Amino acid sequence: MKMKTCKKAGKLVLCAAILASSLMTATVAANSKWDIEDDYTSAWSRQQAEKVALTEETTAPIIDMDFEDVAPDVWVWDTWPLQNRDGSLSNVKGYRIAFALVAPRTYTWHDRHTEARIGMFYSKNGKDWTYAGIPYDYDNALGHMQWAGSAMLDEKGKVHFFYTATTDMNANGGKEFNKDGWVQRAEQRLAKTTFDISADKNGVHLTNEGDHQILLEADGHHYETIEQFQEHGNIITGFRDPFFFKDPNTGEEYIIWEGQAGTNRSDLKPENIGDKEYRETHTVLDHAKFYNGNIGIAKVLDDDVTELELLPPLLESVGVNHQLERPHVVVKGDTYYLLTISHEFTFAPGLSGPDGLYGFVGEGSLRTDYKPVNGTGLVVANPAEKPFQAYSWWAAPDGQVISFINEPLDENGQVQFGGTFAPTLKVSFNGDKTKIVKEMEAGEIKPFGPYGRSLR
Repeated sequence: MKMKTCKKAGKLVLCAAILASSLMTATVAANSKWDIEDDYTSAWSRQQAEKVALTEETTAPIIDMDFEDVAPDVWVWDTWPLQNRDGSLSNVKGYRIAFALVAPRTYTWHDRHTEARIGMFYSKNGKDWTYAGIPYDYDNALGHMQWAGSAMLDEKGKVHFFYTATTDMNANGGKEFNKDGWVQRAEQRLAKTTFDISADKNGVHLTNEGDHQILLEADGHHYETIEQFQEHGNIITGFRDPFFFKDPNTGEEYIIWEGQAGTNRSDLKPENIGDKEYRETHTVLDHAKFYNGNIGIAKVLDDDVTELELLPPLLESVGVNHQLERPHVVVKGDTYYLLTISHEFTFAPGLSGPDGLYGFVGEGSLRTDYKPVNGTGLVVANPAEKPFQAYSWWAAPDGQVISFINEPLDENGQVQFGGTFAPTLKVSFNGDKTKIVKEMEAGEIKPFGPYGRSLR
């Protein structure tokens, strides 16, 4: 099935066209090439996920507890840089720009999500960051909260500001805590606005804020709606984290995001479990099918990134993991690395894995037969003695990986709340292997080139 989503006259129009096609299975040979519109979705299987384990190459160094708050008055978490259309780091009159989720520290650490906004930072050297506040008018923004996204500077000097428009949790079922964490039932949609950008001796300025508009909503077929989620319930609903990506091998542009499987994946398929021998020797609890994360994709049809074609997911974790957050892509020649973050508590019953950056590698095209990197899927994870010290890792095209300090343990084993930039890591990508090769300074972002090419 294909579903085309068009943006016209400020209204979201869903145009469904059902096409007859044969179903592809996970037995298709590795390195096969599919067209981006093809109805093929790679599966992260339970058999693969059982191999998840910390290794020396994927374990981050312990973060020094004597860290500084980049913005003392606000909690700071999910972070992303302003990139040019080709994926390279933007430079505006010598400034590098980053965006991050922020909330006043008058809110508790756990309640910060309920009042999240997107703040802007700028820096001349990519190390010393100045917090410039929230660049948009909250009264114009969509959603009660604005959650993570991405930002692209086009060739005309216009900033395209993508974000998640999220409803008020208290107005839509609220949130509650259980033994697994917090249950979140807030509806999410992908949104954007635009700005003009300028810089002078006083810093960076975003002006001429454009209309805020919804780009995509869950269709119910490939991507679960809030109503479908509420029918069976689970830990967290998700249709969020829009990431703009221009494929260096085709020139085509896409929005990629975190979703969850809809009605077409209401039960476990063989490829979600494993090979025949594994399926015959392993029992899967029925409730595992509700752990239905996927990575969504839509093709961009216009220069303004307002007209999109909704496509089948690139990857799914049905029966494995409920949440594939902040998906993004690193490209090396014809090799595609599909990266995502996930939590310990979102793994399905019978499986376990650390909070970490997970990666999947495939050849030939963006829609491919993705396999876990390193044989485990882990790219970066926290050390075992401090399993929640950092989170929300994001990899630049050259392998710089930024994140935020989350909940590190102090010398007495007590949880401390971070809410600031974590030390940047440098990760090498080589075939189906990755490795942490260097720790950089907190929040450091060095210049990097487009997707498919790195600066030396």
